[in-house]
Amino acid sequence: MKTDILTIDDIKILVDTFYANIRQDELLGPIFNERIADRWGEHLEKMYRFWQTVLLGEHTYNGSPFPPHARLPVGAEHFAHWMELFTKTVDSLFSGEKATEAKWRAGKMAELFQIKIAHFNKVGSNNLV
Repeated sequence: MKTDILTIDDIKILVDTFYANIRQDELLGPIFNERIADRWGEHLEKMYRFWQTVLLGEHTYNGSPFPPHARLPVGAEHFAHWMELFTKTVDSLFSGEKATEAKWRAGKMAELFQIKIAHFNKVGSNNLV
């Protein structure tokens, strides 16, 4: 029986499983692997702290999540696929209020990042004209 996301160990299982899937994904893997390169350990640690802060209310993450994503070569199809993988990962491992919250928060974050990246790209392209 699946349990909810309740501890940092649960967060680590979620993050590790999700990013293992991302790294092997045909659409998203090349983008993540190129940007993160040999810093996967550092990235995973940051993601543990981010989700620990967001889902468990244990304030271990400091930073702004958007700036590293601002110049990524991604569009709506990438965000939809990212969300699909995230949802499948959560559903395969967990069940409960926090699991539902994780999916909701990930969806809102993907939506916001997509809007911000589109705006960033539009403003950037206007400066080239």
